[in-house]
Amino acid sequence: MLFVNIADKKMAGFQEPPAKKPRSEANAGMNSKSAYLSVQQSPARTVNGHFNYQKHFSGNVYSSQGTTTPTARAYASGAVRSIRNTDHLKSLLKQRHALPVFPARAKLLEELKRNDVVIIIGETGSGKTTQIPQFLYEERWDRKGSICITQPRRVAAITVAKRVAEEMDTSLGELVGYAVRFEECESQSTKLKYVTDGMLVREVISDPLLTKYSWVILDEAHERTINTDVLFGIVKGAQKSRKTNGKDPLKVIIMSATMDVDHFSKYFNKCPVLYIEGRQHPIEMFYAREKQDDYVLAAMSTVFQIHKEAPPQHDILVFLTGQEEIESVTHSIRQIAKDSSLAEFPKLRTYPLYAALPSHQQLDVFRQTAPGERKVIVSTNIAETSITIPGIRYVIDSGRAKVRTYHPGSGFDVLRVKKISQAQAWQRAGRAGREAAGCCYRAYTLDEFNAMAVNPIPEILRSNLASVILQLLAIGIKNILTFDFIDKPSLDGVKQAVEQLTLLGAVTVRSEALELTEAGKKMAQFPLDPRYAKVILDGPEYGCTDEVLTIVAVLSSESIYVNPSGKKDAAANVRRKFTSVEGDHITILKIFRAFKSAKEKKMWCHENFLNHRNLMYAAEVRKQLAQVCQRCDISSISCQQNLDSVRRCLVAGLFTNVAELQLDGKYLTLNSKQEAVLHPSSVLFGGKPAYILYTELVHTGKTYMHINSVVDPQWLYETAPEYFRKNHIKN
Repeated sequence: MLFVNIADKKMAGFQEPPAKKPRSEANAGMNSKSAYLSVQQSPARTVNGHFNYQKHFSGNVYSSQGTTTPTARAYASGAVRSIRNTDHLKSLLKQRHALPVFPARAKLLEELKRNDVVIIIGETGSGKTTQIPQFLYEERWDRKGSICITQPRRVAAITVAKRVAEEMDTSLGELVGYAVRFEECESQSTKLKYVTDGMLVREVISDPLLTKYSWVILDEAHERTINTDVLFGIVKGAQKSRKTNGKDPLKVIIMSATMDVDHFSKYFNKCPVLYIEGRQHPIEMFYAREKQDDYVLAAMSTVFQIHKEAPPQHDILVFLTGQEEIESVTHSIRQIAKDSSLAEFPKLRTYPLYAALPSHQQLDVFRQTAPGERKVIVSTNIAETSITIPGIRYVIDSGRAKVRTYHPGSGFDVLRVKKISQAQAWQRAGRAGREAAGCCYRAYTLDEFNAMAVNPIPEILRSNLASVILQLLAIGIKNILTFDFIDKPSLDGVKQAVEQLTLLGAVTVRSEALELTEAGKKMAQFPLDPRYAKVILDGPEYGCTDEVLTIVAVLSSESIYVNPSGKKDAAANVRRKFTSVEGDHITILKIFRAFKSAKEKKMWCHENFLNHRNLMYAAEVRKQLAQVCQRCDISSISCQQNLDSVRRCLVAGLFTNVAELQLDGKYLTLNSKQEAVLHPSSVLFGGKPAYILYTELVHTGKTYMHINSVVDPQWLYETAPEYFRKNHIKN
């Protein structure tokens, strides 16, 4: 039986780690300007491999006479309009006061007032993301400009904004708002604004000195996204320019759970580093005794080991890599859980969690587990830092994540499954100790852990730079090589990005300086990869602006397909009526057209195994892209049923993403000479077109071409003759 094979696989036996040195990150920045805002003892790891944390602050932190607190004073003064019942407000206030950051409030504000830049290291659960912006507001430090808080993920920006609005007793979009790509919720009265880092970069195009803000908080800085790295240089330059020109000062806070603090402090002119302990409980660590060939099977076996031993309501969080893998594992766990041999154990409820999951399914993850049951969450790295799931006592870490990495041969990013860093591993482990003592099972050996990079490689050192360079030029930064990056990208990476932008007609060189062309200026107005912006710009030339707007909008959202476990074949059969022999892009177009014409859209999506939320989101994205087109004087034209023009227009922006069928029946990408195969989800899977235009490459066991269209080699020559002569396309 499948269950017996999996459940009896002893994960090669987990072992506790031997004595280890304490983590270096927490002490790396203890220079003369560093300070602990002591609430409790600093975490240390004992010789038996446990996290040894003192439990959270347990004093009498709430009083019914709460009008003495800054928050209550804000309510009493009328600065915050009460819209909820008093009992609920008292409960929220009590929760705020119980956070580890609260007892450090006075000392924290003293340091923030004294310094222009401060680095705050706050462990997961310390409350830094939700509370520090409120501290600033309560002190009225927003009078000369509002407070902007960046997040690397849209999910975090929205959920944190909702929580802070609730704590401040205001409607979302009034005092507290958010802005993520293609979605904004703010007003003239917004004082605390949570944004994705990419949105703030776009704001800088029209406001290089960030004059509307008095405070900029760059949160989760340890993730080192490409936009956050750009923002480091931007806020540093804006701060200096505002001071030089006698303008109101810009205060900057860098926040993270862990980072190389010496490196960051030196970059920000030796700014002070403050530490705030979190609310962690002991976490027992276990490593695999030997290397696991199949980390997915190892994770599943460990789920059932735990399930047969742990009390009910002690929930499990499993970290895997991507949607397909998670859906497969979720289905397998549900099937195994039905085995009669597990009847004596708590009822098992298993839920997937990834960015593309419909919102109503995401809510299942956060519901309290019923008595006599256990919840298993199978998640991507979205659960590392962005969200908090109640009830988790066990974490199973595969040690892997799906990331975009730069491919030197092609000059573009590809999606790969990679090993995570030690910092990410500790973040994952920490999820087990938020509410009580917990355990973390690592599906890799201690030697494998020690071989991991200490911190993740900054995205700017492993990603395509075309979008960054386009944005910097739009901001007015002429010399990319002299921009103040905290870690400078490679010269080869910059050179390849400039070549790509030149091929797209976005930049030109004049007097040895790089400048945006008129087309480049328009491309910079779109919150898109330059290649997609080029496709839209060329829409009128091919007579298909309306159609390419639709395709780009859908590609900019999460997956529109729903493939329930056990019903994948049924879903594929139902959607076959939308299939186009021309490929996935035209199939997407046909689906969207049918969706727009459907009267009962939710029911229609359910019947056709399509994601209603993501299609609605794509419709909103399309609307906003159409508005950018209007601002850029790009005419709206439809090709109706002449769909060859759509594929030709796609070639205009994505001509570097072409693969050629070889004599041996395999595909070879023209730019990087990589062997690749059609992804099984493609409507072209099983066929052998001579030339394929792919949207992206995905590396797992093989290199897959994802979201593809058939193209004519003559179109390629007409679009970029020099490029295809160079890449030796067949005649």
